[in-house]
Amino acid sequence: MAAAVNAPSDRRSRPLRRFLRNPGGLIGLALLVLLLLVALLAPAIAPDPIEQNILQRLSPPSSAHLLGTDQLGRDVWARVAHGAAISLKVGFGVVLLSVLIGVVIGLLAGSLGGVWDNLLMRLTDIFFAFPSLILAMAIAAALGPNLGNTILAVALVSWPVYARLVRANVLALREREFVEAARALGVPQWRLMLRHLLPNTLTPVFVQASFDVGGAILTAAGLSFVGFGAQPPIPEWGAMVSETRSYIAEAFWAPTSPAVAILLTVLAFNLLGDALRDVLDPRANA
Repeated sequence: MAAAVNAPSDRRSRPLRRFLRNPGGLIGLALLVLLLLVALLAPAIAPDPIEQNILQRLSPPSSAHLLGTDQLGRDVWARVAHGAAISLKVGFGVVLLSVLIGVVIGLLAGSLGGVWDNLLMRLTDIFFAFPSLILAMAIAAALGPNLGNTILAVALVSWPVYARLVRANVLALREREFVEAARALGVPQWRLMLRHLLPNTLTPVFVQASFDVGGAILTAAGLSFVGFGAQPPIPEWGAMVSETRSYIAEAFWAPTSPAVAILLTVLAFNLLGDALRDVLDPRANA
């Protein structure tokens, strides 16, 4: 009896134990927590990221400027720290918007089938036909170069992955016994989608989203690097690399610091995504 009582509790705690035994996931989580702390505490732990001091331009790292200064005498550490909040806002904003679009389209296509499925999937195929970065650049250029338009542009090229993922799961679920039983009881189509199909498609969506936050930050940084994203003097990491890349020979710290920040952030989300995929895999937790 005691074993039977403890079995559900054991099943619930098993994913947490698997995560705690995953060194990559723990490293990714630690890096993410550090990034969140830097983003939240940046106003308190870093000076003004826009303040210029031409007399101290391209100064090397020191006690006064932990990561040195850039070509305008701005503190690189301050710009990297304040840029963490911007990059996280971009990453989570892109993923949230692309998940909303992709889940709705995938759910409708898989549930309704027929003409609606063909129409929505052909629309998805059109977006897949273009290189995502080139399409994002075209959208950002058409909308205008600023941070909000960067989020929208990257989201508009990221949603097809979620549409395909959700549709595939809905197609596998809609013939299952619990869905057939609900349909036989006269459950309306909208409730069938929201109550029975959608909740059972969210696990792979969460895993994909954990990977895509880092990818969204990297894509947005690429757009800023080529001038289609955040504009100076906003301390966005991609824009910082673009502004200081010509000074790499004489002041390597100026472009290298934001580049390393991008690398560590993308690495954190990739490690965390790998760990979540292993933990949430139903075959691994069986």
